[in-house]
This record gives sequence, structure tokens and C-alpha cells, in this order.
Amino acid sequence: MQQLATPDELLAKMAKQIQTLLDDKAIDNPLMVGIQTGGVWIATNLYQQLQQQSNTSTPASTPASTPASTPASIPIFSEPLATLDISFYRDDFSRIGMNPKVKPSQLPPDVENRHIILVDDVLHTGRTIRAAMNELFDYGRPASITLVCLIERSGRELPLQADIIGEHVILDENEHIKITGPEPLAFELQHQNNKNTTKKTSNG
Repeated sequence: MQQLATPDELLAKMAKQIQTLLDDKAIDNPLMVGIQTGGVWIATNLYQQLQQQSNTSTPASTPASTPASTPASIPIFSEPLATLDISFYRDDFSRIGMNPKVKPSQLPPDVENRHIILVDDVLHTGRTIRAAMNELFDYGRPASITLVCLIERSGRELPLQADIIGEHVILDENEHIKITGPEPLAFELQHQNNKNTTKKTSNG
């Protein structure tokens, strides 16, 4: 596997790309949704970075001499980070059964006409994202969904792609990459043989 930047470096780059995308599309008050579990870790970091950027940035139309009493810029997000557990929506649910670590999804009661930033850690086959979108549409019809993933790896099985990625990784069929965390975030590369699994953890 190629040498990767650290998760923190990739996340800083991704936060800037998300801000640029929101500005270019004139999207106000998006809803950020993290997919359990790794996607929530990634989304939490991005959410905090974007909120901090909005709190420290000065609108372009604001003169440098504006009095200190002028209201601060409006935060990007008006709602807490939402989370999604897609266990019940997996297309292999009837075969593998219930995930013992299933957690309740935490979403607003209605996502109708909302601009959603959907965040996951690793985009592989695309089946997790398909399940996530199926669940989101049970809450309403979003105006748009922007897919953000820290790692995009080879092996897609469904015609889905991310709008913003931290890094694209090419792996063999017997190789898998996962994110460990939440503190610190690190990459773990797994090599699977017939009987054995070897692991290598790296912060970048």
C-alpha cells in the first residue's frame, strides 16, 4: 500500500474542500450525518473543524474597521451532528443477522429538502452507502446528498462514488483497510489468508 498522509492531515484538507463545495453550491445550513462507527469519528472531526472555521472567519463583505460589537459569522451547522446506524438496512441482514453493537440512529424527524453531508470512513463496495441512503429517505426526500469519505479503496460493487475523499487506495482482494480510533485516529491494514489475519497499524 502506498504511503498515506496522517488522518489529521487528510481531515484538514477535506474540511477545506467541504467548505469550498458549500460556497460554490451556495448551500446554507447543511446537515452532517456520520455512519456508525468509523464514519461518526470522521464526521465529528470535520464538524468541529468546519464550525471553528465559521466562527473565526470574517465575511468578505465586512470591512476591516467593523466594530467589535458586530455579530459573529453564522455557524455552518445549526444542529448537532446526526448519526446513522444502517444495521437494519444492510442487504445481507437476513444472512448475517443483527449486529450485537447496533446503536440507534440519531436524526432530525424530517430531512425533507435538506442538504445532507453523509460521512463514512472507508468507501469499498458501496453497499454501506446504499443502505445509508435507503434509511435517510425513510426520513424524507433530501434536496441533495454529498458523500464524504476518508478513504476510497478499490473493489466497488455498486455505481457509487464519493464527492470528497481524503485518499484513494488500491488494495488486493485479500487486503483490507480500517480506521481505528477515535483518539487517536489511525489506519490499520489487514492481510487475510485462508486461516490467518495479520495487522499493521499506522498513523499515516
